[in-house]
Amino acid sequence: MKITSDFKYTREQRSGIVVLILLMIIVQLAYCFYFSEITFSGQSESKEAKEWLALQSEIDSLKIEKSTVKYKVYPFNPNFISDFKGYTLGMSVAEIDRLHKFREGNRFVNSAAEFQKVTMVSDKLLASMTPYFKFPDWVKNKANHDFDSRYSKKTIDKKAKIIVEDINMASQEDLMKVYGIGTALSERILKEREKLGAFVSMKQLDDVWGLSPEVIVNINEYFSVLSSPNVKKIDVNEASVKELSQFPFFKYHLAKEIVTYRSMQGTIKGKDDLRKIKDFPIDKVDIIALYLAF
Repeated sequence: MKITSDFKYTREQRSGIVVLILLMIIVQLAYCFYFSEITFSGQSESKEAKEWLALQSEIDSLKIEKSTVKYKVYPFNPNFISDFKGYTLGMSVAEIDRLHKFREGNRFVNSAAEFQKVTMVSDKLLASMTPYFKFPDWVKNKANHDFDSRYSKKTIDKKAKIIVEDINMASQEDLMKVYGIGTALSERILKEREKLGAFVSMKQLDDVWGLSPEVIVNINEYFSVLSSPNVKKIDVNEASVKELSQFPFFKYHLAKEIVTYRSMQGTIKGKDDLRKIKDFPIDKVDIIALYLAF
């Protein structure tokens, strides 16, 4: 027996059903995507807002901390106030500059009154700074009189008593008599002299590590190269690369350049030939030449 189904669809009906199902799927996907975007966007904005609020809170706290921070002041010698320290103490640029200009003459202030006279700070600022002034002990025991005349007299007396000695004959004790030179610096000067055999110029003190320009000026007031030093000279035309590299002014690379130059150009006759050598320290040629035999 043949059974005919009442639910049989035509071709057009089946196509319609398929289209309807696809439309439902597309609408469902669009709905889910749209609301997920809204949710994610809301969460993102909320997270960003929270981060900004947290950051703003931190900024506010830093502002408050900055407004309340105070630099702790320790006792100090007012002769050595730096730009930064002067600023933190409340000094103006002009007041700091007046002090530095005064100190360039190798002079010192030895009381709060002298400090105010030089810098021209106000009475109020001076009162806030004075409790922290710390002068050397010898200043406290010295008679108080006009500091301009004192320094002028001191300078004249000091220069009148100076007897210049030969730097190559100076002992460690002699060197330590110079203001600014202690045990360490005096030992470095002597080691440099021993390494070279002798100083041939006072400019060689520039090569001693740790000597400031001010201290070198002080040394030059007391010492000089008074006689031609007896140094063992290096024969620049006969010495090997190894022998040349042992000379303090020559590194191995420069020693090779010297040997190469004399091999190609012939005998090195003097300073003019030294200047032609590659990488030769031209600024020191006058000093180096005194240690060489041509």
